[in-house]
Amino acid sequence: MRTLTLFDPTAPHAGDTQAAAAHSTLRGLAGATVGFIDNAKPNFNHLADDLAELLQSRYGVAKVIKRRKSSASIPADPAVIAALSLECDVVIAGSGD
Repeated sequence: MRTLTLFDPTAPHAGDTQAAAAHSTLRGLAGATVGFIDNAKPNFNHLADDLAELLQSRYGVAKVIKRRKSSASIPADPAVIAALSLECDVVIAGSGD
């Protein structure tokens, strides 16, 4: 059996007790919803498709949601980020080329 290690790069701001209370750790991927933000660079869509298939078949991810930015040079639309934060247990922002 292989071990999958997940790293959470986020941290609440010092003194922000509300953010600290809302911060949670993902305990596993089985049954989870995973989001991808495609930064619109070439080939990320292929990587996201392959990762989605792997996460679902091997780790039991229940649902994958993909959203694409209109350009790599601009931030993701705040409405897209807000929607993904409500729908997903984890979101992966990616880059390709």
